[in-house]
Amino acid sequence: MNEQRCGFVAVVGPPNAGKSTLVNRLVGAKVSIVSPKVQTTRSRVMGIAIVEETAAQVIFIDTPGIFEPKRRLDRAMVRAAWSGAADADVTVVMIDAHRGEDDDSRRIVARLRESSAKACLVLNKIDLVPRHKLLGLAAALTASGVFDPVFMISAATGDGVGDLMKHLVGNLPLGPWHFPEDQISDMPQRLLAAEVTREQIFLQLHQELPYAATVDTDMWREQDDGAVRIDQTIYVVRDSQKAIVLGKGGARIKAIGEQARRELEILLERRVHLFLHVKTRESWQEDRQHYRNMGLDFDS
Repeated sequence: MNEQRCGFVAVVGPPNAGKSTLVNRLVGAKVSIVSPKVQTTRSRVMGIAIVEETAAQVIFIDTPGIFEPKRRLDRAMVRAAWSGAADADVTVVMIDAHRGEDDDSRRIVARLRESSAKACLVLNKIDLVPRHKLLGLAAALTASGVFDPVFMISAATGDGVGDLMKHLVGNLPLGPWHFPEDQISDMPQRLLAAEVTREQIFLQLHQELPYAATVDTDMWREQDDGAVRIDQTIYVVRDSQKAIVLGKGGARIKAIGEQARRELEILLERRVHLFLHVKTRESWQEDRQHYRNMGLDFDS
């Protein structure tokens, strides 16, 4: 039998590069929420994969996108991303190949160069980019001297992901596994439930409202028939936003709740009774306890 390997792989990059999609694919289950909007991930999310043929446990750290922060929440998210990279055995920098180099990716390269850190470069969404442009982008980024090697993948289709996983496993230290074999995340179920509902807010509401909203799980009650009752509050910062979340005759919040409930029943493998409420809390982005609940540093 192979000696066991176990280690941490941080996946960092600009917003909306596909980090959460990649981590979900590598883990083989949904551990991080995904939407087409940038900055969907707000805190570090850990996903755990077992590679049986090499007796390896790979602990992926999905991080918020790295960008130029303007608010307290932005600063906390970016700090969480860099902290995840600092704690990892291997750092993966993921770049949207379709978007190419931008200010955010240059900022990441500069930070890595300053710290003399090495990282694995992953160019995502290669199915959207001509090959000659991919090669030019790879050459430009590797000229920085911080990347080795380079992988070209599509997190959405899985193209190239297998080769990436083999490389990551081969660079993990020998040692015992940190988590039980059947565990795929370290996220508490109450937080997971809140994140699933927040994902639906991102998917179903448009413009800036998703960024002004957050979700707290207020109650989690086990029921005699094996089901679970979950009560959540969606917080927005202005009264006018409550009407948008509720929708005409409550239609929008009903749609958000129905889709979140279906998703949770798949993830939890049990019946779920989900009850949503909407409240205005202008200062939720300045609430120290809320940052603590999300695993973010309020004082970033």
